[in-house]
Amino acid sequence: MSYKILADLVVILHFLWILFLVFGALWGAKMMAVRILHVSGLVFALIIQAFDWYCPLTHLEVWLRSMHDPALAYSGSFIIRYIERIVYVEVPRMVIIISTIFITGFNIWIYLHRRRSAHR
Repeated sequence: MSYKILADLVVILHFLWILFLVFGALWGAKMMAVRILHVSGLVFALIIQAFDWYCPLTHLEVWLRSMHDPALAYSGSFIIRYIERIVYVEVPRMVIIISTIFITGFNIWIYLHRRRSAHR
């Protein structure tokens, strides 16, 4: 499999991971294993934002693209290009931090709300 295809798959995986972090509480409220993975992912997202680190998936994608062709400015497909624009949205860092905190709070609220509903 070529590095380009692997890099495109990493972008798709990254996009799916972001969707899981945003909406994972809807699934995690019903399954403990999913909840553990989801909450761990949210904590990791907060940590990488707090320390201004890059996600390991970003590093992997950049490395795979450089292995494919270091001189290539853009090597993805049409769909990957637009998914990359969502995954690597260019906004101020503070917006990303606030969004991460909001998404974490929203998911915690879902967990707590579902927990209270289950106890009634």
